[in-house]
Amino acid sequence: MSADDHVFYPWSVQGGPKPPMITGASGSWFWDEHGKKYLDFSSQLVNVNIGHQHPEMVAAIVEQAQLLATISPTVGNQARSDLARLITERAPGQLNRILFTTGGAEAVEHAVRLARSFTGRTKMLAAYRSYHGGTGTAIGLTGEPRRWGAEPTNVDVTRFFAPYPYRSPWGTTSPEDETAAALSHLRQVIELEGPNHIAGLILETVVGTNGVLVPPPGYLAGVRALCDEFGIVYIADEVMVGFGRIGEWFAVQAWDVEPDIITFAKGVNSGYVPLGGVLMAERIAQRYDDTLYPGGLTYAGHPLACAAGVASIGIFERDGILDHVRTVGAEVLGKGLQELATRHPSIGEVRGLGFFWALELVRDQGTREPLIPFAATGAAAEPMLRVTAAAKEHGVWPFNAGNRFQIAPPLTTSADDLRAGLELVDQVLEVADEYVR
Repeated sequence: MSADDHVFYPWSVQGGPKPPMITGASGSWFWDEHGKKYLDFSSQLVNVNIGHQHPEMVAAIVEQAQLLATISPTVGNQARSDLARLITERAPGQLNRILFTTGGAEAVEHAVRLARSFTGRTKMLAAYRSYHGGTGTAIGLTGEPRRWGAEPTNVDVTRFFAPYPYRSPWGTTSPEDETAAALSHLRQVIELEGPNHIAGLILETVVGTNGVLVPPPGYLAGVRALCDEFGIVYIADEVMVGFGRIGEWFAVQAWDVEPDIITFAKGVNSGYVPLGGVLMAERIAQRYDDTLYPGGLTYAGHPLACAAGVASIGIFERDGILDHVRTVGAEVLGKGLQELATRHPSIGEVRGLGFFWALELVRDQGTREPLIPFAATGAAAEPMLRVTAAAKEHGVWPFNAGNRFQIAPPLTTSADDLRAGLELVDQVLEVADEYVR
């Protein structure tokens, strides 16, 4: 057995081909033991927002390690306090206290615990085509096939359909009609489930792995209004889209909406050291000023992780990364992908914002038949497997899922690297075109 044979890989068939052994990375690129370079169009798991091996990030971790490598989350730490202040200064509205965690799934776990404790209710609302994490409650909330293998999850959850204009559950023909139908549907679900039993509603601000689904105009504001009407805690899951992914500190700010809780992780410090958190409104935090909060994690708000987060925010502001994401994302990625759509009949729709995009691949643009069926496995999944393999062969590492070629590069990626990547994607899509009817 090789050393790698002792590693049990997540979300993987263990007897399948082993993944490449990565030996180094820099900026928007990484390379394997054979020297093959890949343009990271996935930011790994949509978390390396600031790019690989940023020298100032590494230096901040080293400096903190020399000062104080670790300490309990039950005592004060300057790096943790500084990061909490920096985040809340950039957060919307009255969201001004943070419970730190070690990652996104744990942030979701504690957000749900807060909602239930705060309201005295138990039931949660969560959307289909969603992913909220791999731990107990988080996987139970998840509305896609990765939940199936973990069932029964014993999570008190009711699911609803969120907007998906390209494949509307209600057959709408405009974004405005999709919003109206989705909100009408959500109201009916709330009423049928009993508002007085519903503690919280969790929703990815922009749906990530399940399609880069951008909410149509008015939808998030409508969700906010329904939660206010029925006393439901609105949890915005921004583990994937927080900290600049679409050009805002928090994605909800693009729609001028203030949830009660935001879960974050990934981009807060680009995964250099594991970190996540629950950003909550003061009215929720005050509930525990005189009452014990029932929860915590040994490594929550780890000093090394928080020092990296502080450094990251400083780099973001000094280098104008949010503006870079907004402008280059629209002018290079958005326009470039739309141009690809004019040449490739396998592209049914281009959608996204900032540095977060998806090409929905189809066999027929008229009928919108997907390139592969939902939850396809085995031979049925072969077309997408070939597309993904072709991308990696061409030196592009995509963020693919289902029938979608998804793109989420580090937010520091240059316009020239993005254009070079799109030229490679252009070649890769010839594989998908082979399946067009």
